[in-house]
Amino acid sequence: MTHGFAPVTAPDARVRAAAEQRQTQLTKPAGSLGKLEALGNWVAACQGVCPPRQFERARVVIFAGDHGVAKHGVSAYPSEVTGQMVANFLAGGAAVNALAAVAGATVRVADIAVDGDTDPSVAQHKVRRSSGAIDREDALTEDEIAAALTAGRAIADEEIDAGADVLIAGDMGIGNTTPATVLIATLTGTEPVAAVGRGTGVDDAGWIRKVAAIRDAMRRARPVAKDPVDLLRVAGGADFAAMTGFLAQAATRRTPVILDGVVVTAAALVAEDLAAGAKAWWLAGHRSTEPAHDLALKHLRLEPLIDLEMRLGEGSGALTVLPILRAAVATLAEMSTFADAGVSTADEPDSVDLVK
Repeated sequence: MTHGFAPVTAPDARVRAAAEQRQTQLTKPAGSLGKLEALGNWVAACQGVCPPRQFERARVVIFAGDHGVAKHGVSAYPSEVTGQMVANFLAGGAAVNALAAVAGATVRVADIAVDGDTDPSVAQHKVRRSSGAIDREDALTEDEIAAALTAGRAIADEEIDAGADVLIAGDMGIGNTTPATVLIATLTGTEPVAAVGRGTGVDDAGWIRKVAAIRDAMRRARPVAKDPVDLLRVAGGADFAAMTGFLAQAATRRTPVILDGVVVTAAALVAEDLAAGAKAWWLAGHRSTEPAHDLALKHLRLEPLIDLEMRLGEGSGALTVLPILRAAVATLAEMSTFADAGVSTADEPDSVDLVK
């Protein structure tokens, strides 16, 4: 299947080198801001300018979709919660809304495959109602996978064209850690029991059902594992395909993205296969408690910034990191250099003659 993504050009290495040089001239001991320095250098390289600009339009897009596998006892919550949470996002009452407000971001919701009607304002890219139960049927048809990838690309274009300078993909969908785990375990060659977590908090019986569903879905996915589009069609879902298109297109459009948890990172694994080099434009926000998330991050060779034992989704982990990224930009852009501040460096003679 064709997908239309070319290999992605990396962030600007010359600007990154200029940022690294500027870090040595700022009023601090070399390397004393630790990982903040590398983050600031990365943002400068992404923007192609040093010093970097502070983010003016940080944007979260929550991809909402239901999954047929949720009806088979793999989640602690019923599928109806997905549509109810979409309404909660629109009303401003969810964790993502609170975190976005404090981080200086705004939130958009996209109903890609919610199993019910949602506000028309969020349903313009809707592909279908609920993706198929992947342990026993394909998630999508060929037309639907094409529509979902196109939706994700279009949403990325809409946001970037409207001025978004850093993006966060979030997710909402009861049962969505099951396809996420199938995708990650398939692409990393991991046994189901080593990859399956508790998701929203299933009990032991639910965990056993979840392992069985993932095992069955992985068996169905194996023949298409080397084709990212077919893999999404068979074992992912419309929301996963839209997230994949979104992440690949953001990188193609040279726009940095903060990755969230296991669901978004599962889509990122596939997006890197679709658009080689896309991961250079992504920052791993956090490490969730889902075992598959750590597997995916290691496969992508991305080191998460924080580990707060979060497992909510919605973009919550990525939003928690956004103020840290803002701090990295601020220190690189707004600190004085030694020359500007008239501060002596370690290898200069003392400016004051100390006589006893």
